[in-house]
Amino acid sequence: MSRVCELTGKGPMTGNNVSHANNKTKRRFLPNLNDVSLVSEALGRSIKLRISASALRTVDHRGGLDKFLAKAKDDELSLKALKLKKEIMKAQATA
Repeated sequence: MSRVCELTGKGPMTGNNVSHANNKTKRRFLPNLNDVSLVSEALGRSIKLRISASALRTVDHRGGLDKFLAKAKDDELSLKALKLKKEIMKAQATA
């Protein structure tokens, strides 16, 4: 399972551990990923996604998964989220 947020595309970053003696060794900064179920009002069902904690706060701030995906850029979304976005847009267009 990759360590990439499905909604924002956040992934691991690299940097240095710096000791008191200023010795530097490589390290990785991993995103805070959580497995969550988000409810889509347009589809009327819940969707399981692996997203970062900051993405979860953004989804709440924007008013739900449907509104988040409407504003989201396609190049940041995973294939699963992109398919979900198209499904939601189609459901909203017919409603």
